[in-house]
Amino acid sequence: MAKEQTITVPDIGNNKGVSIIEVLVKAGDIINKEDSLITLESDKAAMEIPSSHAGVVKGVIVKVGDKVSQGSPILVLVEEEAGAAPIVAAEPERAAAPPIPVGLADDADNTVTVPDIGNNKDVSIIEVLVKVGDIIKLEDSIITLESDKAAMEIPSPKAGEVKQVLVKVGDKVSRGSPVLVLAGVVGGTPPVPIQAKPAAPVTATATPAVPATRSAPAAMPAIDDYGPSTGKPHASPAVRRFARELGATVEKIKGTGPKGRIIKDDVQAYIKSRLQAPETGSFGLNLPDAPEIDFAQFGPIESSPMSRIRKLTGANLHRNWVSIPHVTLNDDADITDLEAFRVSLKAEAEKQKIKVTLLPFLIKAVVAALKAYPRFNASLAPNGEDLIFKQYYHIGVAIDTPEGLIVPPVRDADRKSIYELAKEVAELSDRARARKLRTPELQGGTFTISSLGGIGGTGFNPIINAPEVAILGVCKSQTKPVWKDGQFVPRLILPLSLSFDHRVIDGADAARFCAYLAQVLGDMRRVLL
Repeated sequence: MAKEQTITVPDIGNNKGVSIIEVLVKAGDIINKEDSLITLESDKAAMEIPSSHAGVVKGVIVKVGDKVSQGSPILVLVEEEAGAAPIVAAEPERAAAPPIPVGLADDADNTVTVPDIGNNKDVSIIEVLVKVGDIIKLEDSIITLESDKAAMEIPSPKAGEVKQVLVKVGDKVSRGSPVLVLAGVVGGTPPVPIQAKPAAPVTATATPAVPATRSAPAAMPAIDDYGPSTGKPHASPAVRRFARELGATVEKIKGTGPKGRIIKDDVQAYIKSRLQAPETGSFGLNLPDAPEIDFAQFGPIESSPMSRIRKLTGANLHRNWVSIPHVTLNDDADITDLEAFRVSLKAEAEKQKIKVTLLPFLIKAVVAALKAYPRFNASLAPNGEDLIFKQYYHIGVAIDTPEGLIVPPVRDADRKSIYELAKEVAELSDRARARKLRTPELQGGTFTISSLGGIGGTGFNPIINAPEVAILGVCKSQTKPVWKDGQFVPRLILPLSLSFDHRVIDGADAARFCAYLAQVLGDMRRVLL
């Protein structure tokens, strides 16, 4: 016997309203427990949400672009109970034909039809401007038509509440075609002929608020005035009015509608992108704005959109760089003996199927330094007057992924062995690149290590991962001559770059921290002290 089970979003940390960027299943799919259902993208990472049950997908409740939180329903699953016959996936439900409007004859007086549109017949609908439940006024625009000569908005000859919408984008209509049914009609006027006539473009200006109801439609622009042939934005008056009310300039908006037409969703997407994008001008520092440059004038170019992770990471790094007084201290650590010890563990680690790199030793050494200098394991309170000392050691590790930089913390690093740390770092790296990390796994870090050792470099200025107060940057180790016991000897030197929040940490404390860290890396037996 089978039963239905609603699958919901599990615990995703403190995040709410997280965007769905992929829906990985459809009606009729057979899924197993822990199979991925959807992919979410927060401001820190992309993550796949697994199924808590196995069965056949009866229906998917969400779609790409929806925002969900913990407990939001994702889909309905037909789950097989113990002892029941195996579930056989049914074919996905076929899209039903549009239903015939019920009570259309009874509501004849309340049915809004296409008025006289000249000699045009079978004109395409490119926008439906109302939905069921909307309250519309007399002459409010309800649909936008596009003939071979012009785009035109059709106003309502009556006022009332929209009971049914009888058309959709792409339908073709003529004079007398039913458009919608109104309920609670409070008045009306005879339909008047609609003629497309050109209008001058309107410059977008901001207004205090968006009106609750639509105003009377503006003069209709001809497609030749605003269409692709002239390079001017191709948008209806209602969309132009909507953009104007939000303070947007339609000339800067890219249309996704038919023939590149700008629709309301494009305006909303543009406003959202502008709100989320980091500033590129004066940054609030009373500096002149950066000039806009057309790089195509100098030669061939190619434009590629940045991933959401990179954009959000960039915004966070910009905020941290501007709001935190960074100071970077550079130092060297002699890791000759440590590297010899690491190499000696290679055979033993391979038996456990573990690859031991320098990073687990760095984590161990950093924990020892944080215990010796607890101010580096603290955070500044929001009031800016108190310092919060943490009694746990969750060391963040910066991981380079195709989507951008992700920093999951290794939790309770002080309680784990070198082998345990090596195994966990490898697992976190694999899951981060496969977008399998959950939001709670990206929170709670107390100190971050950003290692470029596998690539190169001699030093850099890492940006602090707020609300932490310091970050350690590590570059590639090099063999250098070091004066020791009266002679130069070859030693393996690891460059260290420590960035710290100068509101919390003084330069002398940073120098002591780096010196202690270098001592521990030079002789790991110090972690036992």
